[in-house]
Amino acid sequence: MLKSIKRFAEICSQTLPVLEPIYEFGALQVEGQEGFADLRSFFPGKSYIGTDFRKGPGVDVTIDLHDIDLPPETVGTALLLETIEHVEYPRKAIENIYHVLKNDGILIVSSLMNFPIHNHPYDYWRFTPEGFKSLFKIFDFSYVDFIGEPDFPRSVLGIASKKQIPDACMNNFKKIFDQQKIRWKNVDAAIREKNIKFDHI
Repeated sequence: MLKSIKRFAEICSQTLPVLEPIYEFGALQVEGQEGFADLRSFFPGKSYIGTDFRKGPGVDVTIDLHDIDLPPETVGTALLLETIEHVEYPRKAIENIYHVLKNDGILIVSSLMNFPIHNHPYDYWRFTPEGFKSLFKIFDFSYVDFIGEPDFPRSVLGIASKKQIPDACMNNFKKIFDQQKIRWKNVDAAIREKNIKFDHI
C-alpha cells in the first residue's frame, strides 16, 4: 500500500458517514507491509473485519470476492484498496460487494495504474478513471478521482453508494482531498526532477 492510499483512507474515515461493520476486502498485509498497511486505527471503536482469500497478517476471515459468503445488506462500509487489480473478474467482485452492502453503505476503492506488475499473487488489470466509472454503474452514487498526471495517473480512486452521500460530507471530503492532491503533485514533481522512484509515496 502506498502512503498516498493510506492517506486517502484516512480522509475518507474523517469525512464520510462510515457505517459498521467495516469490511476490508484484500486486507492481507503482504511481506514488507506488516503494520503499515493496517487501517484499523482510522476507525477506532468500530467493528472492523479484515478479509482476504488467503490467511495471514491483517486477515480475520477468508473471503473470495468472486463468491462473497455474507448475507445481503450486512456490510456497512467496504474497503477495497489496491486490491481490485488482483481480482480476475473485477466486475463480478463489485457486483458481489453491491449485493452485501447496506442500503446506505459506502464502497471505497483504489487501484494502481502507473505502476509495475506486482504479484500478490497475481496482477491482472490497470484501471483508468473511466474504468472505475464503468464498474460503478450499478450504484446510484459514485465519485471517481485520481492521483498523479491526468493522462497517466499513478492511482485511481473511487467512492460509491446505493444512496446519495450527503453533500456536506462529500464537500468536506473534496476540500481536504483536493488540498492533499496539490501536496502530492508537488512531491511528484520534486521526485521526477531527481529521477527517484515513488514506489511508497
